Amino acid sequence: MSIFFKKIFCFLSILTLFVLITPSSNSQGLPETFSELADELLPSVVNISTTQIIEDRYNNRPQFQFPEGSPFNDMFREFFDFEKNAPRKRKATSLGSGFVIDESGYIVTNNHVIGDADQIEVVFQDETKLSAELVGKDPKVDIAVLKVKPKKRLKALKWGDSSKSKVGDWVLAIGNPFGLGGTVTAGIISAKSRDIRMGQYDSFIQTDASINKGNSGGPMFNMNGEVIGINSAIFSPSGGSVGIGFAIPSTMAIDVIEQLKKFGKTSRGWLGVRIQEVNDEIADAYGLDKPRGALVASVENNSPSFKAGIKPGDIILKFDGKDIKKDRDLPRVVAATKAGKTVQLEIWRGNKKINLRVKLGELESFEKKGKKAKAEKNNMPNRIENLGIQLTEITPNLKNRFNLSKDIKGVLILNVEKNSIAAEKGLRTGDVILAIVDNDARQIHQKVSSPIEIINKINQLKKNKKKILLLYVKRLNSTPGYVPLKIDD
Repeated sequence: MSIFFKKIFCFLSILTLFVLITPSSNSQGLPETFSELADELLPSVVNISTTQIIEDRYNNRPQFQFPEGSPFNDMFREFFDFEKNAPRKRKATSLGSGFVIDESGYIVTNNHVIGDADQIEVVFQDETKLSAELVGKDPKVDIAVLKVKPKKRLKALKWGDSSKSKVGDWVLAIGNPFGLGGTVTAGIISAKSRDIRMGQYDSFIQTDASINKGNSGGPMFNMNGEVIGINSAIFSPSGGSVGIGFAIPSTMAIDVIEQLKKFGKTSRGWLGVRIQEVNDEIADAYGLDKPRGALVASVENNSPSFKAGIKPGDIILKFDGKDIKKDRDLPRVVAATKAGKTVQLEIWRGNKKINLRVKLGELESFEKKGKKAKAEKNNMPNRIENLGIQLTEITPNLKNRFNLSKDIKGVLILNVEKNSIAAEKGLRTGDVILAIVDNDARQIHQKVSSPIEIINKINQLKKNKKKILLLYVKRLNSTPGYVPLKIDD
């Protein structure tokens, strides 16, 4: 081989080696411009304006009262002008962003953008304004779906798979910062699966693309023009962009949006456990190779987990074939699973793995029952009218007020009406009901701590046609004793 060809071969080898080892500045390459992509996407991004009627209640009225006809009454009425201090209504407005997901008029935004708005207006890039109705909203993931009635078909955006996006990928954000209108910013994905303590389903995409107030509800795009996130929050001590913005990933948003479109609400899987982190110490104590999974701290009675045999102290390692690497992974995968589905759990118990099958309940139904039960409990009257007594739970303040011992437990008699059955039996304000005694040969003492327990017992006795409520009572400055009360109407 001639010297000339040897030099050529050497040069080509060095050039090839240089190309192979030189890293790309970005897996997708550095774009020369975003203009074509922006032109294509802008018509599908909208500004959202909301109006809410708020009633201001002024508490600055003077608390003076004078007899009618008094000169002081006229003077104070004229001076303070009570008519002007009456409750007033005012309009509160807010601005945000959104985007079209269906050509017939469905639009997505953040739940916190629309809040409890009385009126919602959508403004398109061509300045067309349309009134919107709320189809459904989900505060847990901060998503809302709106519907407008356009005169022509809208241009809908396409969803992308956020799970395929990588840290360092280029992204575009389009929105309505500070009410300025359609604004395009670019940046990269800074991190994924961020937990910013906004809710139990946090798994945000973090970006350094400029996101400011008003960008909430706007889309985050990959370089294919697909929506991979919904811009929702920023970290900003100053209130402006500092390069730390967060978006709800499309993989989480799509299912929620479809449910809201179809049913106006969500239906999430419910397991019925309270969990905590598995740290190094817990992993070591349980004999795990490393910290992983979710430690079951407690199990809700009659919940799916209770019925399946899950116990406090179990560590859930897998849910429906998905690894639970951290405790916060479990609520997300459970919520993303259809209610009623039977799934398999891999659990660490007694230094070994076991498998349990669980049929999931519905989270929303459980929460609705919980709210109803709480409301019923809060509205339950603590006054037993036919007995003439008013009851209450014992609080530290009441212990001090009635000079009760620190360790006493029971239900406090807050008031006894004159000439009532309770008064005739010698019960007084400040007495403490320690227990209810069953009127049978066993004479079982059922300890009580809440008025509802006594009310429920009275209802049970009436149902069983019993006429006497036998109480075990600690009287003021006296030893406990038994007090029978006649409960028939």
